[in-house]
Amino acid sequence: MKSRLLIGIDIGTSATKTALYDECGTRLAVHTAEYPLYQPQNGWAEQEPEDWWQATLAGICAVLSASHCDPRDIVGIGLSGQMHGLVMLNEQGQVLRRSIIWCDGRTSEECEDITRLVGAERLMDITKSPALTGFTASKILWVRKHEPEIYNKCRHILLPKDYIRYRLTGVFATDASDASGMQLLDIAKRDWSDELLNALDIDRALLADVYESCQVTGHITSEIAKLTGLDEQTIVVGGAGDNAAAAVGCGAVRDGRGFTTIGTSGVVFSHCKQLRADPDGRIHSFCAAVPGEYHVMGVTLAAGLSLRWFRDQFSAIEQIEASERNIDVYARMDEIAADIPIGADRLLFLPYLMGERTPHLDPFARGAFIGLSASHTRAHCLRAVMEGVIYSLRDCLTLFDAAGVAAPERMMACGGGAVSPLWRQMLSDVLGCTVSTAASNDGGALGAALLAGVGAGIWPSVPEACDAVIHLRTEQSPIDQNKADYEPYYQLYHSVYHALRPVCHTLATLKTSYREDRT
Repeated sequence: MKSRLLIGIDIGTSATKTALYDECGTRLAVHTAEYPLYQPQNGWAEQEPEDWWQATLAGICAVLSASHCDPRDIVGIGLSGQMHGLVMLNEQGQVLRRSIIWCDGRTSEECEDITRLVGAERLMDITKSPALTGFTASKILWVRKHEPEIYNKCRHILLPKDYIRYRLTGVFATDASDASGMQLLDIAKRDWSDELLNALDIDRALLADVYESCQVTGHITSEIAKLTGLDEQTIVVGGAGDNAAAAVGCGAVRDGRGFTTIGTSGVVFSHCKQLRADPDGRIHSFCAAVPGEYHVMGVTLAAGLSLRWFRDQFSAIEQIEASERNIDVYARMDEIAADIPIGADRLLFLPYLMGERTPHLDPFARGAFIGLSASHTRAHCLRAVMEGVIYSLRDCLTLFDAAGVAAPERMMACGGGAVSPLWRQMLSDVLGCTVSTAASNDGGALGAALLAGVGAGIWPSVPEACDAVIHLRTEQSPIDQNKADYEPYYQLYHSVYHALRPVCHTLATLKTSYREDRT
């Protein structure tokens, strides 16, 4: 029987991962390409779409070369990507400005405008979320207000993964899961809301057509086929936002199944057959990658980002040690953190480096070490960072009841943080549930590939694709003594944000001594 191969491309914040799989889900080749994040002002976050594209091209060429496969055997490509990012193109399909990405917090005034124009209650009815700085709609309004010359040239608005689709196929398309995070989609109808677009004076023609995640949206163009070696018959399916794709990649595609991801952001996620929503909008209710179904999720903005920040700023010694031992620097950091007791000798860390979404909906929240003393070392700070991220994920999980969603008894763990046994045990102890990992930790890349497989006819449905491919690898259960030891620290962590909120909001109003328009 002829081989049928699939490519999954995951356009992340830190890097793009491109992976090639066979129809058993075995990864045949993988390539990861990193790129920078630009922060021209405090709380802003931008990336160059061309960086994503060059990373994608490099990835496709690398996996084809490494696998020595026949490109005609690749039957489909699936795309996963960071959500909410604003990509603006002119009439010729050229990028007009850097993408304002998901963790950018500049649009608080535009969020107020959206709430005023639409009405808070009606906005919740349609999008199942209040106006949030991370979402795309407020970014569109910000560009229109502050960069009208760019807005006036704009003819197409895309999300990050959909820009890659455009470069691969020439097609302007998105999928319902990713479109859910633009705050322009009627979540129940899985299509753009004309009511919202009219209220915000956004031309529907700027937006891409909405598909289900496993639907075929186009084929590789002849130009890209020549550039990469791919075959022109290769389909590209709708794909999914990063978390919806990760759910497919770890098998959380049936009612009541959930996962936690510790990637750049952190997510607690549960799949729902029916649409559920928190009336206060503190957790997100989005379309799932399974056609006609939904999911709820809480998002903490700086999960793995907090650990990467600590690595980059304070762990030069560990990077040298890891290089000398030929191990990953995060594995070395795990060893150091494991030697510090639970509670980091009475040190807490708030991981609000980019503001916070769940449960505070506060773009002005900021990170903090609480309880720092002269007896604390870098190792204590590292342990506190890891614990603070897990506490933030528990904050997310506590809100599921409000949406009428039972917390899953078992959580799949995925993302880069899931590689860490220490972080997984923390997660199990603090959430109080069994934490499992899949045999593959590719998450979004594997999920995107499985969606392509459904589109190509390898499997009849997304759940059946997961049944065929997803298998458990590890399982960790809560340790009773650890649960008890973490509890008072979590309760204190939970209260600290409210005490510091006025300080953070005042800090946001203070002037700095340097120009804030630096790039």
